[in-house]
Amino acid sequence: MEDKKVEVRYFSGYIRNWRKLCTELEISYDLNRAERENEILKKAYAKWEMSMMEHIYGMFAIALWDGEKNKLFCIRDQVGQKQMFYTVADGEFICSGDINEIAGDSRVKKVLNKRMLQQYLFYGYPIGSETFYEGIYKLCPGHYAEWDGKNVTLHRYWKPVFEPDRSKTMDEFAKEIENTVDEILSEETGDKEFPHKESFLSGGVDSSYLFAASDAVCANTIGYEESGFDESELARHTADVLGKGFRVKNITAQEYFDRIAAVMDKMGQPLGDASAVAFSLGCKAVKEFTDVVYSGEGIDEFFGGYNAHRRVLEKDWVYLTCSHIMSEQVVKDLMKDYDETVKANAPVIPFWEETDGQDDLSRKLTVDISLWLEGDIYLNTDRTSTACGIELHTPFSDLRLFDIARKIPAEYKFVGEQNKYVFRKAATSKLPEDIAFRKKVGFAVPVRKWLADERYNKAVKDGLFGETSKRFFNEEQIKDLWERYIGGEEMLWGRIYAIYAFILWYDMKF
Repeated sequence: MEDKKVEVRYFSGYIRNWRKLCTELEISYDLNRAERENEILKKAYAKWEMSMMEHIYGMFAIALWDGEKNKLFCIRDQVGQKQMFYTVADGEFICSGDINEIAGDSRVKKVLNKRMLQQYLFYGYPIGSETFYEGIYKLCPGHYAEWDGKNVTLHRYWKPVFEPDRSKTMDEFAKEIENTVDEILSEETGDKEFPHKESFLSGGVDSSYLFAASDAVCANTIGYEESGFDESELARHTADVLGKGFRVKNITAQEYFDRIAAVMDKMGQPLGDASAVAFSLGCKAVKEFTDVVYSGEGIDEFFGGYNAHRRVLEKDWVYLTCSHIMSEQVVKDLMKDYDETVKANAPVIPFWEETDGQDDLSRKLTVDISLWLEGDIYLNTDRTSTACGIELHTPFSDLRLFDIARKIPAEYKFVGEQNKYVFRKAATSKLPEDIAFRKKVGFAVPVRKWLADERYNKAVKDGLFGETSKRFFNEEQIKDLWERYIGGEEMLWGRIYAIYAFILWYDMKF
C-alpha cells in the first residue's frame, strides 16, 4: 500500500522509539517532530497495517484514514495512557481524546448516562467502555475501532496476559528490568525538541528510580502543612542523594478547593480521585519551568504495588479493582433511580473469567491494568497535564517493562512486607537500598480532613444539599452521610468527595 493513500486525521501522544522507526521506515531524522510523527504513522500503517501497534512504543491515540479501503481506524495504545472517545452523529464518525469536544459538537445530543453514574458511585471513576454521556463511548485500551461509513466495528488487538516463568532467578529478572529501563530512558534522552525535562517525584521507589535513571535535571513534588500527608522531605532527600535540583509546590486547602471546578471541567467526566486536583496544581507549577515532565505511572499495576494485591480473596469473590468506594447496597440506598440490572461487578466479570485458573495476583493485575489504570490514573494524568500545557511522559508504562513483569512469579513480587520486590532490586542499580526499599507512601491528599473544616467546605455543602443533589440522591441518605462524616467517621470522605465531584460536573455540563 502506498502511504500517500493514508491520512493521519488525529494524533495525540509521543512515539518513544522514533529513531528506530525512522531508520526502519526510511524517514529523515531532520524532520520536525510533527512531520516526523506524521510520516512514521503513515509509513508504519502502509507497511504493517493494523499490526503497526506492535512496532510503536510510547503513548498514543490515533485516527487514520485509509483511502484505498475507504475506512477510518481509531486506535488507542495498549494500556490507555492517552484518552480516546467516539460517537456516531448524523451519519458521521466523531472521535477525540477530549470528550468535551465530542459532547460540545452541535450534532451530538447530550443525555446523561445514569448507568455510568451508578457504576461511578461503586468505583469512584468512570469504568469501562461507557461514559457519562449516552451514545458517546470510550475506546478501551488495546482496542481499535473501524468505521466503514455505516458501522463501527471494535477490535481488541492487545490484552495483558501473565505467564509466570520460574526458570529465571529473581536476580536475573532484576537485571532484565535494569537493562530495559536503561533502554527506554536512552530513547527519551537527547531529543533536541525537548532540551529541558523535569520529573515529578514522591517519596516512593517508582518516581525515585525514574528520576535517577532519566535525564531530568530537576524534581518537582507537592507538599502540605499536614505532616501525615507530606512526602516532600522524603523526595528532597532523594534529590539530594542524586545531586539533582528540587522544588516543592505547597498546596493549601483554599487553593485546592478553588481548583476542583476547573479540574472537573477539563477532565470531561467526574472523577472521585482527589489526587487529580493536587496533580493539576503540580502541573500548573512545573509549567513555569518546562513543557515536558516525567511521571512514574504503571509500575504498581505491572508489578503489584497496592495492598489490595496482597489480600486473600474469599472463595467465589470477584476483585473489583483496587478502588471501589461504595457497596451495591450503599448505592441503592443513595440513588433515587437505582437500576437493579446495573451490577457493580459487570465491568470486571469478563476479565475475571478469562483469567480463570491463573494465580490471584495475576488476575488482580489484569483487572487493574484493564480498568483501574486507564479509567482513573491515566484519565487523571492525561487530562490534567494536557490542560496545563504539559506533555507528560510515562516511561515506566512502556510495554517492554510489562513484558518482563508478566513473566515474574508472584513470589518475586511480594517478599515479606515488601511489594514489587524484584522491581525494587532493579532500582538499587541507581538508588541506595534505603530509598529503593522505602515503604510505599502513596499520593495522599488531606481532603479527608479539609472537607470537615467550615472554612473551606461551604461549596461542598451547598452542592450536597442543593437542587442537583435532590434530583439524583435521597436527601436523608446524603444528610446521614454528611453527619456521620462530620461526627468522626473520617473514612466516609471518599464517598462525599465523589458525590460532590459528580454534582459539580453535572452543573457545568448540563
